[in-house]
Amino acid sequence: MNDINDNAIDLLEKLIICKSVTPNDDGCQEVIGNFLKNIGFSVKEKKYEEVNNLIARYGSEDPVFAFVGHTDVVPIGNINDWKSDPFVLTDINEKLCGRGTSDMKGSIACMMAAVNNFINKNKNFKGSIMFILTSDEEGPAQNGIKRLVNENDLADHRIDMCLIGEPSCTKDIGDTIKNGRRGSLSGELLIKGIQGHVAYPHNAQNPIHTFAPVLQKLISEEYDKGNNFFPPTSFQISNLNSGVGSTNVIPGTLSMSFNFRYSTETNVGEIKSHVVDILNESKLKYEIEWDHSGEPYLTEKSHLLEYCEYAIENVMSIKPKISTDGGTSDGRFMAKICNQVIEFGLINESIHKVNEYTTKKDIINLSRIYNEILNKIFLN
Repeated sequence: MNDINDNAIDLLEKLIICKSVTPNDDGCQEVIGNFLKNIGFSVKEKKYEEVNNLIARYGSEDPVFAFVGHTDVVPIGNINDWKSDPFVLTDINEKLCGRGTSDMKGSIACMMAAVNNFINKNKNFKGSIMFILTSDEEGPAQNGIKRLVNENDLADHRIDMCLIGEPSCTKDIGDTIKNGRRGSLSGELLIKGIQGHVAYPHNAQNPIHTFAPVLQKLISEEYDKGNNFFPPTSFQISNLNSGVGSTNVIPGTLSMSFNFRYSTETNVGEIKSHVVDILNESKLKYEIEWDHSGEPYLTEKSHLLEYCEYAIENVMSIKPKISTDGGTSDGRFMAKICNQVIEFGLINESIHKVNEYTTKKDIINLSRIYNEILNKIFLN
């Protein structure tokens, strides 16, 4: 297994050099594509606007297993807060530092190393392996996996199983597999009052006062009870604004930004109706705009989930937690064309932070787990 270990670190070093701050790929997918071509993959590049996407496949038979990921990274923040160049893989006290090491170029390097090792030893296996990569996951996520799915760029491949390399683990490699994510629905609400002088409230209508009991109802409302896989739907305010900057003026409007993270127990239509009913009952004058960024998805029980659990237990001797927590991911899009979607990758403790890092040990172990998953899928 030394080859797989060395390959993964070498590949990660080449990927980190690419300054692929979303949506710029900066040649990252070219590095990956050339590597995959050299081991027998057919590689197709698909660009939508400024976003680079890569679709690669080895084999033509069933079952079809896809590694899915993103080559874009978040901005580095203040360069002076970094202990090393964020775009040079640097070993600092046994931590491999660099932007994207854990989210998620590290996982991609492990996928590449595992596939290379597997194909070298099993050239005539029955089935197909795919890589589906985008440079639009950390940004708006409109021209990446979502676009590939909506434009039917993946339809002919009939993907049976999909593993997304998002950093799912919390403390140790293998401690968490994600088998779903909650849906996300955001809204912008404008409450209309009547501006006036604070000394003459009878000549005005304060939107803060009139909205306060409505807000309390929105916060305290039970939208659903959740289920065995998801917690109850949550409502959170992310921004609340009113006033003109003067203490003697009753404001004329109040604006609120909010978000629902919802489970499979409800849907967008039900949530919208619930909110509108509460607002209408209040007799307030209002305007509301909605932004639905993703449906929830769930892989309850599947061969892929079992294979991943087996591989983790075999390599790490631990039993993983199966979870649906966290934000949204490209799993929401892949779930539309594949009924076995899971997320499993590196540790998420340092993602999006300065001095983001992984470790050589974690890269080695994740590569081995990915290799074991391939063994279970195609050689079982």
